[in-house]
Amino acid sequence: MDIQILTPAPPGSRAGNRATAERWQRLLEQAGHRVRVHTELSSQPCDCFIALHAWRSHEAIEVFHQARPQVPLIAVLTGTDIYYHQHQYPDDTLRSMALADALVGLHHRVAEDIPEAFRSKLVTVLQSADRIPAAEPEQGRAATGADAFEVCVIGHLRDEKDPLRAALACHHLPAESRIRVTNAGKAHNQEWRVKAELEQAHNPRFQWVGELNKADTQALMARSRVMVISSVMEGGANVVSEACRAGLPILASDISGNRGILGDDYPGYFRVGDERHLAERLMRADTDAGYLASLQALVSDKASQFVPEAEQGALLLAIEQATANSKARLNPEG
Repeated sequence: MDIQILTPAPPGSRAGNRATAERWQRLLEQAGHRVRVHTELSSQPCDCFIALHAWRSHEAIEVFHQARPQVPLIAVLTGTDIYYHQHQYPDDTLRSMALADALVGLHHRVAEDIPEAFRSKLVTVLQSADRIPAAEPEQGRAATGADAFEVCVIGHLRDEKDPLRAALACHHLPAESRIRVTNAGKAHNQEWRVKAELEQAHNPRFQWVGELNKADTQALMARSRVMVISSVMEGGANVVSEACRAGLPILASDISGNRGILGDDYPGYFRVGDERHLAERLMRADTDAGYLASLQALVSDKASQFVPEAEQGALLLAIEQATANSKARLNPEG
């Protein structure tokens, strides 16, 4: 099968949607398909069309459907699609959902967060992650000892991520706390750059290191004791998959996108935008070995859900469902 994947993120970008598109390209090629990734709608023929972003890709979805109605079309629902665009721009976003032969959601609660009429087309594809190599003893988490309790925040600095919440939580820690926060991610704009630099200048527990390559990101995770995911909306953050594969405990904002991956009974949630509550969770993780061990056991138990083979299988199921729905659409009488 000849498959096209459309993503708004250009080649070389470290944006999550570019990484997703290129990872899916590899997984589908390993399954025997021919796959091309585009940032603009292509006139080349294909047997299946996958568009990341229901809203951002709406025009391309509309044009593609009109030009090639016989080709199965899959729309991938991002966090902003589900939790912002479908409410702020319902005409375009819901139209994309309606035109798609299958929808892909990246966490288990997406069905609860989209209109009921579209739920039968939904396939859940949990994003996979490589297993992070073990750190050398002198570089790993155990090496920090009593010197520091290292916390990482990994993600671009933009509104949806609420990226400085862990830094703000540091202001509510007792003076004797060992907690140190490292934030890795590119500033989305100058305003976020200034915010991060000012916070770093006035917060001795906080360091912003900017955007890191894959090896340096993995090294940061390997030496951290906890990862904080503070987003106000998520479609299914790949960094959560990476943390689970690394056995890295997570403290996560209590939002649908995090619950859809970690589960309703996960004990590491904190109230969205509440740095005091996050500070309490951080202190407990630092001082209560049993609590930290329970978080680590839970994320480690979920690691098998995020292996490439599982993601590949779910992608193939989405293509199979889109193909079947397309045939039914074109031949409603069977």
